[in-house]
Amino acid sequence: MKILETSLPGVLILEPRAHDDNRGFFMETYHAQRYASHGLDWNFVQDNLSWSRERVLRGLHYQINNPQAKLVQAVQGAVYDVAVDVRRDSPTFGQWTAAILDEENHRQMFVPGGFAHGFCVLSKEARVYYKCDALYTPGDEGNLLWSDPDLAIDWPISDPILSEKDQSNPCLKDIPPGKLPMCIRP
Repeated sequence: MKILETSLPGVLILEPRAHDDNRGFFMETYHAQRYASHGLDWNFVQDNLSWSRERVLRGLHYQINNPQAKLVQAVQGAVYDVAVDVRRDSPTFGQWTAAILDEENHRQMFVPGGFAHGFCVLSKEARVYYKCDALYTPGDEGNLLWSDPDLAIDWPISDPILSEKDQSNPCLKDIPPGKLPMCIRP
């Protein structure tokens, strides 16, 4: 497995090894001991799978008091995956990083707890699978506007399909400090 650092400490791009032959390929999408040997010794407790159409943008979402670390992978199609540091006491607060995850490159993005996460679909459809190290906690949700001008995220689409909820998310500067997570890990 190859691990690539991003511009944000803790957010990593992982390239698991795929074994290709004339039948297709096989790969381990997660191996606790192997990932732990690279410092990713998380106890994942929830797996999620989403299916989305082209131009759908999901996010940017986070949990306030029960932050979730996520290991994200597009198992079908292609997505532009984004992580934004929303930890109010972080030196990289308000900074973002992104990567294209698709069924061809098999890349995964590791997003630590305390980061807002979202993605937009670049292909006709996409299935995104991700593991979380904390359970979803209703009422602990935080949301950030995908098009926040202060963040200036370089999304590859300009007219995304959004949920009703995501259309009215606030800009980062308008979120009270008590509605943002603290750093939980370096």
